[in-house]
Order: sequence, then structure tokens, then C-alpha cells
Amino acid sequence: MAWVGDTVYDPNAEREGVITDVKDGVYVLRPVHTWAGTWTAPVNAELEITLSREERIRRRREER
Repeated sequence: MAWVGDTVYDPNAEREGVITDVKDGVYVLRPVHTWAGTWTAPVNAELEITLSREERIRRRREER
């Protein structure tokens, strides 16, 4: 199950985003490379994790 910090593909919106919050059973997503503009998806949406938060953190540590 996707959660805050995960990068996901939202097939309903036909775009990739980062989950920034979960409010009352709804994911709040933002575009991957900016904080401008958000959209929502129900928690039971068919979001596909493309990069987990844990993996992104691991990659950043390896780059140092």
C-alpha cells in the first residue's frame, strides 16, 4: 500500500506524483519535481508505487 513520501503513478490522473499527505481517506499528491499544484486520489485508488520513500532516501545516501 502506498503511503506518504512514496512516488506513485496515478492511472486516473494519468501522471506521476508524490504522496504528501493523507486526509480523511484521501491521498494528497503533488507533481514529482515541484510543489506547485496538487490533486487527490482515494486511498483505495490503484496507485502504482514507482519509487518508495525508503528507496529514495537510500539512493540519496549513496550519492553522498
